[in-house]
Amino acid sequence: MTKRTMPSLKDVASAAGVSVTTVSRLVNGSLDLPYHTKKRIEDAIKSLNYIPNPHARRLSMGRSDTIGLVVPEIANPFFSTFVAAVEQAADTKKLAVSLHATLNRAGREVEYLQLIERNHVDGLIFITNHPDDGTLANLINRSSKVVVVDEDIPGSKAPKLFCDNDHGGYLAGVHLAEHGHMHVLFVGGDERMISARRRYDGLARALRERTAGLARVDRYAGEYTVDYGREAALRFLEERHGATAIFASSDEIAIGLLEVFKDQGVSVPDDVSMVGFDDVGPLHLFAPPLTVIRQPVRQLGSRALELLLETNWQEWKPSASEELLPVEIVVRNSVAPPAK
Repeated sequence: MTKRTMPSLKDVASAAGVSVTTVSRLVNGSLDLPYHTKKRIEDAIKSLNYIPNPHARRLSMGRSDTIGLVVPEIANPFFSTFVAAVEQAADTKKLAVSLHATLNRAGREVEYLQLIERNHVDGLIFITNHPDDGTLANLINRSSKVVVVDEDIPGSKAPKLFCDNDHGGYLAGVHLAEHGHMHVLFVGGDERMISARRRYDGLARALRERTAGLARVDRYAGEYTVDYGREAALRFLEERHGATAIFASSDEIAIGLLEVFKDQGVSVPDDVSMVGFDDVGPLHLFAPPLTVIRQPVRQLGSRALELLLETNWQEWKPSASEELLPVEIVVRNSVAPPAK
């Protein structure tokens, strides 16, 4: 038996007496033909039982129906939750998601930003987790159709979506001041990062306002990792730091701090109070359950996709505007009045 082959565009074109290009453009809707020519092609399609290839059709229209999603990593609960939210939102739009984890390396970020220029995706949701030297900003400005999320890339001309980091820091500061804390240690990311800078600024402003300017805020800066949380905890103990409360500006940092404190017999909140940030990890299961500033991570993911799809890229003009999603404080049992 001979294997039956599916009819092709070439078969349809031959039967209708037209070129392959004419059939292709009629099928993808990019060509208007005279009635009789159009009918010959449609009759040929019907008689041959030709089924258009949807993937080829999308490519001929310059579309892939695929959204690119670039994140530093997926093992981190914050990013895995964000990715899941984007995937779920994309599924309702019948879109595929091309996921890329950069390991927070600049070279991999550059490679994935070039996906748009090669027409492999229709748009890109992009998150970095380190300061940019201008390379990423230049690529984003050249590529367009990129939404910057979570961390800013200074100089990039793109729609930007962040959580309200400043207000999150402010809520933490108010809560600590209400419990009588006058000396607070901020443990966060590099101050060049918008998340770290704004969380610190909000914390410091709240403590100044609530203590008539008498409060003191110190700062440790590193990475948003458990390892850095451990490092900061050891430094805190070695320096015999005088802060009575710590604002740990990520789940990972908070976990690292708590691990070391437990090993060293430091009680939270009896010896030192603590407020975290994110509330994506199971911080409510810790002993004590950790008071945190909660980011709406799932909303951040779904809104990022909406922003990418609703932006009219032909008419969008670069601006300094950004969209902020609200945060909230979740009060548990990790803050008490300063130990005497």
